[in-house]
Amino acid sequence: MLILTHRDVQDALRGQEVAVLRAVEDAYIAHAAGGSSLPHSVFLRFPDEPRNRIIALPAYLGGEQPIAGIKWISSFPANIDRGLERASAAVILNSLETGRPLAFLEGSTISAWRTAAGAALAARLLPATTDGNGVTVIGCGVINFAILRFLHHVVPGLTEVTAYDTQPGRAERLRERCAADLPDLTVRVEHDLATALAKNTLVSVATNALQPHLDFSGLVPGTLILHVSLRDVLPEAIVTAVNVVDDLDHVFRANTSVHLAEQQVGNRDFVAATIGELAARGAAADRDPSRITVVSPFGLGILDLAVADLVVATAKARGLGTAVDNFLPTAETNHD
Repeated sequence: MLILTHRDVQDALRGQEVAVLRAVEDAYIAHAAGGSSLPHSVFLRFPDEPRNRIIALPAYLGGEQPIAGIKWISSFPANIDRGLERASAAVILNSLETGRPLAFLEGSTISAWRTAAGAALAARLLPATTDGNGVTVIGCGVINFAILRFLHHVVPGLTEVTAYDTQPGRAERLRERCAADLPDLTVRVEHDLATALAKNTLVSVATNALQPHLDFSGLVPGTLILHVSLRDVLPEAIVTAVNVVDDLDHVFRANTSVHLAEQQVGNRDFVAATIGELAARGAAADRDPSRITVVSPFGLGILDLAVADLVVATAKARGLGTAVDNFLPTAETNHD
């Protein structure tokens, strides 16, 4: 068993944005072609703490080197006030020959990077001539910072970031972090949500919202919303948009905005395509300049596997992590 800590995972991913984007894109294409097995995510919730949850994402991803495993990820928003990260996670990769676990990885960075890479991939696949050199981020935590890291690689000329958060201090911290780690991006903190949304035609939404609250009033026609947190856009706005999702079966669950929209109109006809379908075409699809386009990725376990597999391969090549030889029972110990 190879055990990779948070530091090991960070070291393995350093400078690997392009490789992660490729791994995520390949996973989406394989999924669109039926080369995966993806049971529904399992949500563990707590009666007295409705904002807290732990989610299990089991998955299998086929291909030349097929992989299987699971991500176990928690979201406890109050951690932020404790000075802790909202999310924590672990990923297990299993042998497809014996079923035995091969690697145990700290998963929060993997989860953030695969989420960000998927959002950036969608932005690359859905360009528009109306896009300028800026992006608006709504919610200024770990996920939107990671999305900025990946957008930097796929959106030519991106230099300006408009940052909004219900807690302005978080937006300031995002600005400081970008100044240190992404110095080519100039971050301006905006204290008015409507102004922030209207500033750019590329918008990334990654918040802790439990109930939809955003409509499209004030948005510039042709705006692309990367709706990563899934529950921000009002369902009546969703049905008027050009909608792209990652998986029809998965995203229409758990009271996401598209799930609520389906309940309102009784169908899923408002979905135009999946990310995998767009990626498989091999060329970008110009988005409708007269309508709002919303990308709502539920977050597929195959993406965690694809990135974790890359991390494990890199860690082995670089001698990272700790190999534990006696983690599993052997034939001899079973007889003790």
